[in-house]
Amino acid sequence: MDTTVFRPLDTPPHPPATVAVSARSLTKVYGKGAAEVRALDGVDVDFAAGAFTAIMGPSGSGKSTLMHVLAGLDGATAGTARLGATEITSLDDTALTRLRRDRVGFVFQSFNLLPMFTAEQNILLPLELAGSAVDQEWFDTLVSTLGLGQRLTHRPSELSGGQQQRVAIARALIARPEVVFADEPTGNLDSRSGAEVLSFLRRSVRELGRTIIMVTHDPTAAAYADRVVLLADGRIAGDIADPTPESVLTGLEALRALDQAAL
Repeated sequence: MDTTVFRPLDTPPHPPATVAVSARSLTKVYGKGAAEVRALDGVDVDFAAGAFTAIMGPSGSGKSTLMHVLAGLDGATAGTARLGATEITSLDDTALTRLRRDRVGFVFQSFNLLPMFTAEQNILLPLELAGSAVDQEWFDTLVSTLGLGQRLTHRPSELSGGQQQRVAIARALIARPEVVFADEPTGNLDSRSGAEVLSFLRRSVRELGRTIIMVTHDPTAAAYADRVVLLADGRIAGDIADPTPESVLTGLEALRALDQAAL
């Protein structure tokens, strides 16, 4: 059954019972005058806690911009973004730095591991930088869940791409952040390694209770999520519950058809 739902652009989705991240009238404009680009145009959206949500859309739809603003990596031109009860769009640089360190995890397309450190040292780096104690039980749980038990003494050059990304996921989760933002996390991986990484992301939600928001262009990757939010021209254009590769493709094709009709 195709569960794609296209709502009117001025009607926000029904908010989930527990909201981890939200946006209201979120707008991001780059440039001025004839060079103005409206990357986000009044976005209203909620992301459920304890869920795996994918953000998708055509190239230039605003999906990466939305993630960057929600994660406090970029500022908004107008509107609000919240992490839990905290309005991050009103925070200064010092408060944003503290929020990203203490409450947010990141997984990027490039693994960003320190080459001179072992896998274990890379995983524990956020705690070392924050001066926080290691929760050995949580560390052991992450290592077991991500299948890294035999790789902790290896440096990045001794690991496959999939193993490096699993180390990056463990690093993102080690401080128990409220939400992990993943930007094209399988973009540099082959299909088998990508499937393993996506499975581990899903397990971290279902077995470890984490909240993950992932930007991807791949319908197969999006199908690992609990929900897909579709963007077009900087606006929320659709919402897919319990996605499959087929339902995601249908949603993207519908967006392309709308774009063609508007020309």
